Amino acid sequence: MSNQEKDQIRQKVRNRYKEIALQGANQSSCCSSSNSCTPSMDFNEVSSQLGYSKQELSSVPEGANLGLGCGNPIAIADLKKGEVVLDLGSGGGFDCFLAARQVTETGKVIGVDMTPEMISRARSNAEKGGFTNVEFRLGEIEHLPVADNSVDVIISNCVINLSPDKQQVFKEAYRVLKSGGRIAISDIVKTTEFPEEIKNNMDEFYASCVSGASTIKELELMLKQSGFIQISIEPKDESREFIKDWVEGSNIEDYIVSSIIKAVKP
Repeated sequence: MSNQEKDQIRQKVRNRYKEIALQGANQSSCCSSSNSCTPSMDFNEVSSQLGYSKQELSSVPEGANLGLGCGNPIAIADLKKGEVVLDLGSGGGFDCFLAARQVTETGKVIGVDMTPEMISRARSNAEKGGFTNVEFRLGEIEHLPVADNSVDVIISNCVINLSPDKQQVFKEAYRVLKSGGRIAISDIVKTTEFPEEIKNNMDEFYASCVSGASTIKELELMLKQSGFIQISIEPKDESREFIKDWVEGSNIEDYIVSSIIKAVKP
């Protein structure tokens, strides 16, 4: 894939999430095509299907939860007080705020997103919620605005599949993590080859968290080549129940599944 093609994909994704950021919870917005969500949908109900508890959903500022994602990375990150957490593709700040409560004021959470409108929304949410240990930085996850060896934990929720250069994402993750640092990610993986209707319409399905998905073997190889060890990728078959609603009539649940991805920097 050429650099121009990669930039075209990033721009398509950026435009999609710009619309979500500006429309917010009053319009359709999920990690799927816009046809699969309705303006009246309950984002808390959507997120509860992804594994978030009622307590988590009630503890974030209004407008932070946009019904995005394919899992709950906070539930698998084992965050500790005082840790520095980095969220790749932080959106409205939902996972950042949950992480901030776990690392407490002695820790720090950094959210990175390539969509200016999402960054503005997240910063506003942080101010509303009084979160002083969270900051949001504009940038691409392939080129993180974060110092070397400065992060304890990297989380992400259904974002890396949207990158046209996933190997570079993992190289950057390795760079910014401290020795012994870890990743705890929820993302989509491809379980079998896509049918022709998806292959022939990759652009439409990319920003919907479908056609950019990699297989488990591909992800394992990219993580190994980046230097990670203790790699674990665990598919969650029950996720097909909510994935089937992402693109109506496409049966995409037959081709992708949400997974828990973990790895450690030596």
